[in-house]
Amino acid sequence: MSDKTITFPVEATHILMFARSIGDYSPEYNDAEAAKGTEAGGIVAPLTFPQSVAQFDPDYHLRLQPGKPWFGSGKTASGIEGKPASSGGLHAEQHFEYHRPLRPGDVLSVTVKDGNTWEKESKRAGKLMFSERITEYRDQNGELVVTARSVGVRTERPVEQG
Repeated sequence: MSDKTITFPVEATHILMFARSIGDYSPEYNDAEAAKGTEAGGIVAPLTFPQSVAQFDPDYHLRLQPGKPWFGSGKTASGIEGKPASSGGLHAEQHFEYHRPLRPGDVLSVTVKDGNTWEKESKRAGKLMFSERITEYRDQNGELVVTARSVGVRTERPVEQG
């Protein structure tokens, strides 16, 4: 997902299912009445909830695409023979900066853009190439709600073992 905008509706049921999937049963994620006494007051989304945008991105590479082979779970569920293709990189960091809590009823416009790039030398893998991606989540009024920053790293060569 790069240089495109995705619409992401925030719904109470979606928040509830996300919170349950991460094992967090706090009242602010599912019960507006019980959450009134919390600091935020009312239902809010868990801190990592913005990652749910992947469910609204038709091109998200880790999500099943009907009719296409997919490296998913299950003994033979993927449809991919052998090892899946690799980008040769890994996810190194993820940061979320909240400007206000996400709440049911928000309709977010999510834009992803490239950030900084930099390199470092490694004894075991040669050059390490870092790249940053900035994801901005704006509400239905155009106000910035969350800024997410992720950093990926690729190596110049496979890591030497030993």
